[in-house]
Amino acid sequence: MLGPASLAYLHVGDFRPAGLDTVDVVPGEPTDLARLLASVTADDADECGLADITSRAFVVRWGNQVVAAAGYRRWPGLVAHLCVLTAPNHRGRGLARAVASVAAADGVANHLLPQWRARPEPSRRVARALGFRQLGAQMSIRIGT
Repeated sequence: MLGPASLAYLHVGDFRPAGLDTVDVVPGEPTDLARLLASVTADDADECGLADITSRAFVVRWGNQVVAAAGYRRWPGLVAHLCVLTAPNHRGRGLARAVASVAAADGVANHLLPQWRARPEPSRRVARALGFRQLGAQMSIRIGT
């Protein structure tokens, strides 16, 4: 069983971009994502969904190391399902808000509806800070193996 998770969506009129005045967010490369994903627990890597994005990745670098990344997976119905990850030792600095801001803006520019799925409360707080509104919940159950 996976969940429950909140499902939040972003209306363009509610969007509150954040963190871009203090952090440079740049396009990332697949190797950047692989290194960041390898630096976190398997649970964090699975929860963020970053390995499955179909958009470009947007990253924050600390020196030559990627410490935060976001992108989205295009889902049916013109949905941009956001995926965000910050390295554990860099959390609480607004980096998730910064990379998610750019990813959400990219989704909107591509005429998609940004969606945020989250179980952990810190992730839900980031979504709310950007203007996402919780409109539903999700529970996934695997039957058999």
